[in-house]
Amino acid sequence: MSRASVPPELVEAVRVRLARTAAEPTAAQVAAALRAERAVLGDAEVLAVARALRADLIGAGPLEPLLAEPDVTDVLVNGAREVWVDDGHGLRRTPVVFSSEDEVRRLAQRLAAAAGRRLDDACPYVDARLSGGVRLHAILPPVAAEGTCVSLRLPPRRSFTLEELVPGPGAAAVRAIIAARLAFLVTGGTGTGKTTLLSAMLSLAEAGERLLLVEDSSELRPLHPHVVRLETRPSNLEGVGEVTLRDLVRQALRMRPDRLVVGEVRGSEVVDLLGALNTGHEGGCGTLHANNPADVPARLEALACAAGLTREAVHSQIAAALDAVIHVVRDPGGGRRRVAQICTVERAPSGLIEITPALTFPANGPPIPGPSFASLQAQARATP
Repeated sequence: MSRASVPPELVEAVRVRLARTAAEPTAAQVAAALRAERAVLGDAEVLAVARALRADLIGAGPLEPLLAEPDVTDVLVNGAREVWVDDGHGLRRTPVVFSSEDEVRRLAQRLAAAAGRRLDDACPYVDARLSGGVRLHAILPPVAAEGTCVSLRLPPRRSFTLEELVPGPGAAAVRAIIAARLAFLVTGGTGTGKTTLLSAMLSLAEAGERLLLVEDSSELRPLHPHVVRLETRPSNLEGVGEVTLRDLVRQALRMRPDRLVVGEVRGSEVVDLLGALNTGHEGGCGTLHANNPADVPARLEALACAAGLTREAVHSQIAAALDAVIHVVRDPGGGRRRVAQICTVERAPSGLIEITPALTFPANGPPIPGPSFASLQAQARATP
């Protein structure tokens, strides 16, 4: 029996029965409730319906099969009739649909509740982390004019080697950056593979190093024997108990890190990260959203100035703290993710910093050395 053939009134009856008995919605409890409602169903049918109902009651409903596909990184719901996925080849629309807008809304609210968050008319959007590292964003009508929208970002299913992500000479340059313990940022747009590349790079760190990973949600998966993970925590329904990235960066500095890693630099934590990299914490790194490497100074300036630093102080901190920027892109049309450029951070006579290309990697063809190629080589040779 398929999910589509399950009568909606049966789903609701089982949901009410489980709520009345406060039963744990396990497969066995769902099957028992089904038998009580429709004793004429055979065992095979009961178990098939139980699996579908369990997905509705405690899982992701009709999205479960999509989340189970090994190559899917994003599942996007635009109302009841549109469900899209990104499986590494760009976005494609799936045949999955919901029976009604109410079903999408219930799913979004249940997922939010599972993350300990509120989603209703008074709080019509939520950004949270689910068990297993899945990132959830949901927004309700009328803010979402066409219907409830749900966005699920899945964590990487496996760790990649550097050579899989950066073929040829690029891999040697990236290895040299790690070996020389240079401080760097991996930059790029959404979905370009920043976190995946950073994980692969951290896997190359010496086995005797202690890696402190600070993230909103656990996405970095380095293959390394000594990794300590710290994750932020939102405030509870009473508005207390929040733990921010900035809080965690400060705590990480007291935990004897050999490399301090901020999964995504996007707020006031940039001040503490730059301060740490200026006080002997070599090899620190993170990711930053930026359309191209030249935008990095402006992005960091905006974040740090909002946290209270002056423009001059920001650029002084960046010049002393950061050594390199590795920019990743995704080819048009949902194409492959690749490293496009490796740059160095240079201080101009004006006192402001500039991002200078050291190596540029065309979509096809060999890498092209840039103005700061010799500077990058010199820094990489200065391995401690």
